[in-house]
Amino acid sequence: MSRYASRARPLLGTFVEIRASGSARTIEASVDAAYHAIERVHCLMSVHDPASELSRLNGTAHRSALAVHPWTFAVLRRARMLFQSTGGAFDPAFGTPVPSCGHRPTFGDVALLPGRLVRFARPLVLDLGGIAKGFAVDRAIACLRRVGAAGAIVNAGGDLAVFGPEPILIHVRHPADPGVLLPLGTLRDGAVATSAGYFRDPAAAVVDPFTAKRCAERCSVSVIAPDCITADGLTKGLVLRGGRAAASLARERAQGIIVSADGTLSRWNGGLA
Repeated sequence: MSRYASRARPLLGTFVEIRASGSARTIEASVDAAYHAIERVHCLMSVHDPASELSRLNGTAHRSALAVHPWTFAVLRRARMLFQSTGGAFDPAFGTPVPSCGHRPTFGDVALLPGRLVRFARPLVLDLGGIAKGFAVDRAIACLRRVGAAGAIVNAGGDLAVFGPEPILIHVRHPADPGVLLPLGTLRDGAVATSAGYFRDPAAAVVDPFTAKRCAERCSVSVIAPDCITADGLTKGLVLRGGRAAASLARERAQGIIVSADGTLSRWNGGLA
């Protein structure tokens, strides 16, 4: 007999909700495994936790190469691909002090070496908050599939992934009236990430790595992609570049949706059906 489970926990700086269906034998185990994976990502890649692996990298990788967990290395490798794909619009190294030499550290200063070794060319601070949450959602989905869930939705505060026999209707909040939900379409076996200014501390706004200015968001930006780590990373380029990010979306087989302050939707199809 099929059962349903729905849980929510505070993780990754937000509430992570998992809704899953499956047999009575597997459903609880699959949800437990999914939350364990999310907690593992949090412990490895939190920039706010001084004991995390990412904090250890930020403190010492400019002096000597450090070996990292396979998940951390996978996220850094994907970050490099998105840094290159977006022409630097996605840059998790941005925000560090400018050295006296005048060179602004970028993700290009991060070397990913054989043996999962990471070395920084100069002192810098990586903040993987713009991509690790999507990776955590993907790991949760993988656990749910592996342990035996028939279908599931993992929602981590705007980063969402789904799988199962039936598509789900996805919504975003109206940028000017967050109490109003706007339908974006249906999603099946895919992911969506959204960046918007409502409910956000202004200090957390997206920063343009080319101008060092905070983006004055007057819209909601969503990216639909095959996996959540890609959707999460590409929202930053879409926030900063709008329609000029269409080439990046196409390279990643993603679709971008911008909802303007008056509720108008603009779409860029990068290869998804």
